[in-house]
Amino acid sequence: MRFASLGSGSEGNAMLVEAQSGATTTRVLLDCGFSAKEVERRLTRIGASVAGLDAILITHEHGDHIGSALTLARKWSIPLYMSWGTARAVGADAADVDLQVLWGDEAVAIGDLSILPYTVPHDAREPLQYVFSNGASRLGVLTDVGTSTPHISAVLSGCDALVLECNHDVRMLAGSRYPPSLKARIGGNHGHLNNDAAAEILASLDRSRLRHLVAAHLSQQNNLPELAQAAMAGVLGAAPAEVVVASQDEGFAWLSV
Repeated sequence: MRFASLGSGSEGNAMLVEAQSGATTTRVLLDCGFSAKEVERRLTRIGASVAGLDAILITHEHGDHIGSALTLARKWSIPLYMSWGTARAVGADAADVDLQVLWGDEAVAIGDLSILPYTVPHDAREPLQYVFSNGASRLGVLTDVGTSTPHISAVLSGCDALVLECNHDVRMLAGSRYPPSLKARIGGNHGHLNNDAAAEILASLDRSRLRHLVAAHLSQQNNLPELAQAAMAGVLGAAPAEVVVASQDEGFAWLSV
């Protein structure tokens, strides 16, 4: 199993997960927060294509995650997976797409991948995050979440790779030009994780199998890659450079587990 990001941040999010078994290959796009043309361009950059996708999974309805998902699903006849709340929020329940409704903690099989959706606190209708498995390795994803829960820690423990939101630095957000209402939303329990909160989640996990850690969804205004890396590395007892940072423009290159 391997995974790569097309881009990560408030201007758009998408990540490709691929599993191989013998002669078969399964490719699933997690979120589709760019225009159709940009998704196609970014997939080409990592040696993939929209035509090669087996499914598109959506975490929630915010524009930087849903983007062109319905357009691509309709044009290329790609199954589109999301919660019922998300489907209602974006009109997927009434759209001409192959809608597959997901429920928290009910795993689904897509080709060679087993995918476990799990619920998180975020200011969306029915947000889900995901754990991917090929039967031998597990990839956990946690972005767009305001605070941790015991369930999150339980689901993400024992992963071989983890993509973890490090949205903002508390001091940078407090000193930013954002209006107070936006600061409260971002920093609230249904907003986004700051570096310290992400580090606390990481510290709560069973990390005995962890080989890759990616800091994701960084705010371009209220965080710095080196701050996120330092917070994560402090928990791991590793050099900051060992923590991969997902950027808005480039995402990150293929990582294998």
